Amino acid sequence: MNKQTFSRELRLLVPVQFKAVFENPFRASTPELTLLARANQLEHPRLGLTVAKKHLKRAHDRNRIKRIVRESFRLKQHELPNFDFVFVAKGGIGKLDNATLFAILEKLWHRHIRLSKQSQQNKQDKQAEKQS
Repeated sequence: MNKQTFSRELRLLVPVQFKAVFENPFRASTPELTLLARANQLEHPRLGLTVAKKHLKRAHDRNRIKRIVRESFRLKQHELPNFDFVFVAKGGIGKLDNATLFAILEKLWHRHIRLSKQSQQNKQDKQAEKQS
């Protein structure tokens, strides 16, 4: 049985980890948020959150967004590829209700799963060409 926790090892904690994701990431976006991803060398995905005061003035609004993103990641973590993900909030995210935000995140997770499979397939094709 898979654990459904969100432990410390599943988080991006230091600026260097965030910076690595911001350099040449896979992107999936909506007008309210962006989900950046970059492959890691670990056997599990990790999540980092950036929700600026510029877009959500009140701490409880920022915390609500972060709580929903963490919960979505926690439930999806065993389906996700071994990537480091950074969630970036944009203007208008505070207007989304919880169910809508959760649905948007679900679509973005699926997009990243599909992108990782495509990049994996491309790598395998290139290796097959080199061997031929």
